[in-house]
Amino acid sequence: MAHWLYKSEPSTWSWEQQVAAGEAGTFWNGVRNHLAKQHLQAMRLHDQGFFYHSNEGKAVVGIVEVIRTYYPDHTDPSGRFGMVDVKAVAALPRPVTLEAIKAEPRLKDMILVTNSRLSVQPVTDEEWAIVRAMGGL
Repeated sequence: MAHWLYKSEPSTWSWEQQVAAGEAGTFWNGVRNHLAKQHLQAMRLHDQGFFYHSNEGKAVVGIVEVIRTYYPDHTDPSGRFGMVDVKAVAALPRPVTLEAIKAEPRLKDMILVTNSRLSVQPVTDEEWAIVRAMGGL
């Protein structure tokens, strides 16, 4: 299973809204970066990822799971980009801030640290375990 990180501004789509979507989940749309698109295309059913509040809060706050693989994004008039569907799995007992991630030497190569602008990014197995532990899971 691969692991991912999904970034969303809470004022656009928050963890609370993701949780409220329930088992049906929701689509993860609006990606307009070709590298992020490739990450979406690589996702498989049941892959899990961190839900990260960007700009406001700057913290990993929960875990989501892919429930539908890549398909066309209905909000993209060009037809070049797609999306996946995700559902909330678990909240982190303690949000893991970007500051805490940057302070952890073992996470110095995490894409969130080295390429903070990428909205959808892979997370290594080691990074996954470290951030989960930092968050109380």
